[in-house]
Amino acid sequence: MQNSSSTASFSPNGSSVSQPNHSYPLDLHHSPGNTCDSPVSGSCATDNENDLRHMIRQLETAMLGTESDNFDIHDINSSDGATGFSIEGERWKYMMEMIARGDLKELLCASAKAIENNDMYTADCLMTQLRKMVSVSGEPIQRLGAYMLEGLVARLASSGSSIYKALRCKEPASAELLSYMHILYEICPYFKFGYMSANGAIAEAMKEESRVHIIDFQIAQGSQWLTLIHALAARPGGPPSIRITGIDDSTSAYARAGGLEIVGQGLRKLAESCKVPFEFHAAAISATEVQLENLGIQPGEAIAVNFALMLHHMPDESVGTQNHRDRLLRLVKSLSPKVVTLVEQEANTNTAPFFPRFLETMNHYMTIFESIDVSLPRDHKERINVEQHCLAREIVNIVACEGPERVERHELLGKWRSRFIMAGFTPCPLSSFVNTTIKTLLQSYCNKYTLEERDGVLYLGWMNRVIITSCAWRC
Repeated sequence: MQNSSSTASFSPNGSSVSQPNHSYPLDLHHSPGNTCDSPVSGSCATDNENDLRHMIRQLETAMLGTESDNFDIHDINSSDGATGFSIEGERWKYMMEMIARGDLKELLCASAKAIENNDMYTADCLMTQLRKMVSVSGEPIQRLGAYMLEGLVARLASSGSSIYKALRCKEPASAELLSYMHILYEICPYFKFGYMSANGAIAEAMKEESRVHIIDFQIAQGSQWLTLIHALAARPGGPPSIRITGIDDSTSAYARAGGLEIVGQGLRKLAESCKVPFEFHAAAISATEVQLENLGIQPGEAIAVNFALMLHHMPDESVGTQNHRDRLLRLVKSLSPKVVTLVEQEANTNTAPFFPRFLETMNHYMTIFESIDVSLPRDHKERINVEQHCLAREIVNIVACEGPERVERHELLGKWRSRFIMAGFTPCPLSSFVNTTIKTLLQSYCNKYTLEERDGVLYLGWMNRVIITSCAWRC
């Protein structure tokens, strides 16, 4: 898709409002007239009978022509030679029944299907109804629906990339964004425990090493390494010397309100307090541009490579001739690392066509929104901000964008496994001690969180859906 001029802003109550060059305005927050408690009940769809009657007339006009006043829909259905009218009448009837049911998920799917079929009139009618039903402070499906709808609007306006960048760049103050990222990390244990299991795999692989070099392909705030430094400091026989190479990205730089030196200073200070020999190597470069010379490899080091929730951002063979996803794996393989850790969301949004991708996105993120619901109240301002600034832009990008502009390209573990094996890696079971510790810690959370260890892989989820997988590999 080509970009058109579009902006994304946030209203004082936390509602994101897209303003593309298209006739699909979007109001994601409750308006004074939108007072129903739940879209699931269907009351939203039928409260305003005049609006519904007007919509019916519009549909009749579009499907039956401007002279529809002279027809009775039942007469048309029974008339010879009016098969086309009958089909359109049935379609109209089905749409009205669907709107009357007020099933938000059903309407979202129908809107996406209409867009896939280039049925713009149906899409517009359904999305007009959806705008009355979504809310960033409602039930999980209402909140998710707000951002799914934003993605559909952006797709129609060909502005998905612009909105994605705006949602990333027009964030709150950097300290606030960092706070939101930390809140998401704390209230969603599957993210926290995914990082913890990766640390356990690294600690296990390095237990006999005196010089450790960790290459983190998305260093972010560097917070993942705080617990690992503490753990290695307490290692029997004394800690190893630790060298961390941190590769940067623009979102993390903004959240830090500065460059990688901020990360290095924090980690160095901690290491000094723990009496751990430490060095930080900054690689302020996009992961797609990383070459061997950027990694600062030194002889005699035991290397660990960390791919935590970043490899899905790398374009693969389905995007273009430059397959950075597999190129990075081959580059890492050439380093002969002791261990490579992979933490990823368990979703299939990479090569799936638009409509299946829409369904997958809705089901995957619905699970995340439901799990957040048990941790923070629905009207909690920080919860709204966490969802908008940490999740909404991912959803918009997946729904609205295609080609190189779609950067949120998750894959299922089976596909990651194939990529690693093709690059020459073999599976490395995660630390049983760390896995047991995670299982114990998980008991302090809601009992709907799930953890399963299978074939050396950790599966973390909510109820019956896996959200995060964590695994390790070696040469």
